[in-house]
Amino acid sequence: MSKDSIDPDALKMFSFGVFSKLEGAVTAGMIHLGDRLGLYEAMSMHPDGDTSSSLAARMNLHERWVREWLHNQVAARIVSCKDISAHDPVFYLTPEAICVLATPTHPAYGMGMFHRLPQTMNALNEMPESFRTGIGHDYDSHGPEGAVGIEKSFEPWNQNFLIPYVVPALDGIKDKLERGARVADIGCGAGGLSLLLGRTFPQSEFIGYDISQHALDRANDRLQSEGLQNVRFTDPRRESITDAEKFDLICTFDCIHDMTHPTEMMKTIRTSLKDDGTWLLVDIKAHDSLELNVAKNPMASLLYGISVLSCMSSAMSSADGEGLGTLGLSASKAKEMAAQAGFTSFELLPIEHSVNAFYEVRP
Repeated sequence: MSKDSIDPDALKMFSFGVFSKLEGAVTAGMIHLGDRLGLYEAMSMHPDGDTSSSLAARMNLHERWVREWLHNQVAARIVSCKDISAHDPVFYLTPEAICVLATPTHPAYGMGMFHRLPQTMNALNEMPESFRTGIGHDYDSHGPEGAVGIEKSFEPWNQNFLIPYVVPALDGIKDKLERGARVADIGCGAGGLSLLLGRTFPQSEFIGYDISQHALDRANDRLQSEGLQNVRFTDPRRESITDAEKFDLICTFDCIHDMTHPTEMMKTIRTSLKDDGTWLLVDIKAHDSLELNVAKNPMASLLYGISVLSCMSSAMSSADGEGLGTLGLSASKAKEMAAQAGFTSFELLPIEHSVNAFYEVRP
């Protein structure tokens, strides 16, 4: 390659593109710090704004560090500034920023992935060996904070929309739950879905299954705090899903693509479901090819990267793992696998979600 073959303008643009990714990674770290230190929450309580000095004083932090963090946040257009030319600028969060950064009950709350960012990025230390051996790492490799991060990522939407929108969209399920049904929450994580359903439908029985000990510990702590008698959590390696009475409803939220043996799990779900039962399959929106994912999903690069560090790593954490990964379960792939597992009905539900697709699957 000669120097004459290099377009200097194209070189500048390529370099800019590469380093813009580094800027995003570093700013993501700053968002993690803002969440961890409670800076966003503190700013949300002062809608008129703070100087770096007043914010640092309220948080008992060193002003110089807070000031530099604020400068990053303003440059990244996350925190707003009333007069950037002022000697002592006033910084504030817009109402929209407060929803995303500082309101855990809002469906747009987005701090889950940033909460577990250090654990996710620490996986980079393990990746070279995984690339050589083919063996990934399960979710417990991310530690207890990994389980909390998953909880914070998905529960805000579920807590707001599961009962009023998703349950009524499932044919006959609301009536069954009100009368008394058996429900399995496979891949229950920290238990938020089971606890929400248990509170709402006291006549029904809910069993949450997960192989993550960190997630189960968190779920059981929350269960003890709530005192619900119709919910419990267990590891399917100690208590098989197929051991007891069959279920009226089985839910899998954002977990099939993470499993080492999703084909086997779908067969287990069919075996464990009553003949008039329902499987609520919720998984990442995906298309059938790299071309379509790149063309139709502006977050495709993020999702493929998270797949390497987390989802596909989990799905390849045994030597014979199928390795679907984050974008590995498109609607057509899910339908094909469900049919092979013995299901005859597969329907996309009209549920709007920025990341997930919702399917009603029946025997």
